[in-house]
Amino acid sequence: MNDEFLKSIAGVLENARRDAKAAVNFTMVYAYFEIGRMIIEEEQHGKNRAAYGKQILQELSQYLTVQFGKGFSVDNLKLMRRFYVIYANDQIGETVFPQFKNLPATKTGRRFCLSWSHYLKLMRIDNVDERHFYEIEAVKNDWSLSELKRQFNSALYERLLLSADKGKVYEFALKGQVIEKSADIVKDPYILEFLGMQELPDYSESELENRIINHLQQFLLELGKGFTFVGRQMRFTFDEEHFRVDLVFYNRLLRCFVLFDLKIGKLTHQDLGQMQMYVNYYDRYEKTADENPTIGVLLCRQKSDALVELTLPKNPNIYASKYELYLPDKEELQKKLKEWIAEETGEADGGEET
Repeated sequence: MNDEFLKSIAGVLENARRDAKAAVNFTMVYAYFEIGRMIIEEEQHGKNRAAYGKQILQELSQYLTVQFGKGFSVDNLKLMRRFYVIYANDQIGETVFPQFKNLPATKTGRRFCLSWSHYLKLMRIDNVDERHFYEIEAVKNDWSLSELKRQFNSALYERLLLSADKGKVYEFALKGQVIEKSADIVKDPYILEFLGMQELPDYSESELENRIINHLQQFLLELGKGFTFVGRQMRFTFDEEHFRVDLVFYNRLLRCFVLFDLKIGKLTHQDLGQMQMYVNYYDRYEKTADENPTIGVLLCRQKSDALVELTLPKNPNIYASKYELYLPDKEELQKKLKEWIAEETGEADGGEET
């Protein structure tokens, strides 16, 4: 029998099982939301709500465990109750997730597009705007639970906002990250803890490049939306001299090349000038007429914003970003974000947390 035929049949079954599993996950999320609603309404009937609520959870846990087995402990029922409390009046998703318009909606109109495990993580995020952002990004980018946790631990929300244009603070909570121009795809800093280089006392630029290539999938996730890998040490010759670009990517959303040059030391004006030449070359000889201008990113351990501003012309499409080899101090970034928002809104005392 033809091996290709056998593999095709197996593929159909694998897809069906995956789709069935996804359907079950979605169904259970809606079921847990409904259970949470019913617990809340039942609790409201008791005069001593605290005592009555505790009694309800204990009796319900015993009953459901007998009927359906594990998964209905008092703690899990509390999570279902909290799930309802958090999302009962949360309407995000109506316009953000049009690809899921065929999913059922709760009585309040809410649609759930992620697994229960995802929502267990999201419920731990107290900042509503931040929680919305991670939910939107998880759906748009099809993040696994481990990737959602990694992006949260790497403070993606704070990093993007701190490097975003003014006025985008509230847009992130409504739409997530929107890619419209070159600055929207550049982060500062980039978090590369997955390279496993924290303990290395010394390393070369080639070692850094090799680690990135060996962890290319994670690096692409850190880069963000729309990136595809083109090549490493991409050589071009100009005026009989050979040059090599460390890493070349293409961004499908902006339809342009994105060049990365890796620097393990302090950024110099010579580095900036070299990247300017790389970008000019790609604009003149590689990009097609219908593509957008090339973006250059210098990935470095140390940089001077004043040097970058003084060296480069206005709107050069070249960016200098730091990279970190360990997860950032999320609380410190949250503090910086709060101060930044206060400055932008004119609230000298720091204002309210978004």
